[in-house]
Amino acid sequence: MQLRGRRGRSASPRSLFRRLSVFVLVLAAVAAAAPTDWMVSAGALTTVETTGALEPAVARMAELPRMRSILVSVDGKLLAEQYFNGAAPHRAANLKSASKSIISVLVGIAVDEGHLDGVDTTIDQFFPEYLDDATKDQITVEDLLTMRSGLETTSNRNYGRWVQSGNWVRHVLTRPLVAQPGTRMIYSTGSSHLLSAIITKASDMDTHSFARRYLGEPMGISVPRWTADPQGIYFGGNEMSMTPRDMLAIGEMYLNCGRVGTRQIVSEKWVHTSIEPHATRDWRPERAYGYGWWVRDLYGYDAFYAWGYGGQFIYVVPDLRLVTVMTSSPNPGQGLRAHRNSLYRLMEEEIVPVVARGI
Repeated sequence: MQLRGRRGRSASPRSLFRRLSVFVLVLAAVAAAAPTDWMVSAGALTTVETTGALEPAVARMAELPRMRSILVSVDGKLLAEQYFNGAAPHRAANLKSASKSIISVLVGIAVDEGHLDGVDTTIDQFFPEYLDDATKDQITVEDLLTMRSGLETTSNRNYGRWVQSGNWVRHVLTRPLVAQPGTRMIYSTGSSHLLSAIITKASDMDTHSFARRYLGEPMGISVPRWTADPQGIYFGGNEMSMTPRDMLAIGEMYLNCGRVGTRQIVSEKWVHTSIEPHATRDWRPERAYGYGWWVRDLYGYDAFYAWGYGGQFIYVVPDLRLVTVMTSSPNPGQGLRAHRNSLYRLMEEEIVPVVARGI
C-alpha cells in the first residue's frame, strides 16, 4: 500500500520526504515569535489572532462541550490557537493513546543511539522468563510497533483485568496467541507497553528519563512523569501528558524529517518508515497503521496522525506543511463518538480544504 498525494497523482512516502527535505534548512533559521498578548473571547482563551479563513471551523469547535484546544500551524507559523472549557496553554493534556506515537519516536531514538539493534530484534532477548510458547519468541519489535504481535489484545474489554494485574509485562506475554506474529493487526496497548519495557531494559534507563534526555531536553519541551506499572515500567501507550504546544512541536519535528532547527532528534529514515502503512484493521481498510502512527487520506492529501481516546490528535499533512493539534476531555461520557466524528469532519472538510486553497 502506498501513501497517496493529492487526488489524481501518486506519491510514495520516500518521495514525499525528499520533497520535504528542501524546506528543512530554510526552516532551521526561522524561529516563531511567542505570542504575549492573550485575550478572552466568547468563553475561549485565544493566544494568537485566528486567521480569518479558519474562524468558522474554530467557532464550531467552541460549541463542542468536550473540546479543550485547537492549534493550527502551516510552515511553522501558528494560524490558530484557542483553548476552551477551562483549558489553558500551560496545562498539560492527557494524550491517552496518542502516547503510542511518542513511544514510537522513543523506539526510533533507541535504535539511532545503538541501544537496540533494529526493529527485527526479537522479544526473547528481553523477556525469556515470561515466554511460554516458542512461537512467541519470534515476535519482533516491529510486530509490537505495528500491532501485529499475534497476542490476544489487552485493550477494550480486557483492559481492566490487565491494568489490575500484579505484573503488566507478564500478563501481556502470557496472553494466548490468536494469530501468527507479523500477520494480522490486533490493536493492543499491551504491545506498546512492551516497547516501554524494552526501552528500559535496552538503555538501562526508565522510559521517562530516556524521554527527557533524548526528546524533552533537545526539543525544549516538557515531559512530565506519568503512570508506571507495579514494576516501575512507565506506561507504554497511554497516560502521557504534554501541553498542546509541545504536541505541536512533536508534529512539526516529524514534518521536518525528525529535525528541530539543525538538530536531528530522530533519524529521517525512522520518520519515513514509521509513517508508512504497515497494517490495517479488517473493518477499517481506509485507515492504515505505521509504527504507532495512523495513516490515511484527508481531502485527497497524504496524512498521518497520533490519536488518543476522547479526541486527542496530532495531525500532519506534509504536502500542505500543515500540523493540527486537537485536545478534548479524556473522560468517558455521553457524546464521545459524536464528538470524535465532529473533529474528523472539521479536519477533513474545513481545515484541510482551507489550507489547501492557500491562506
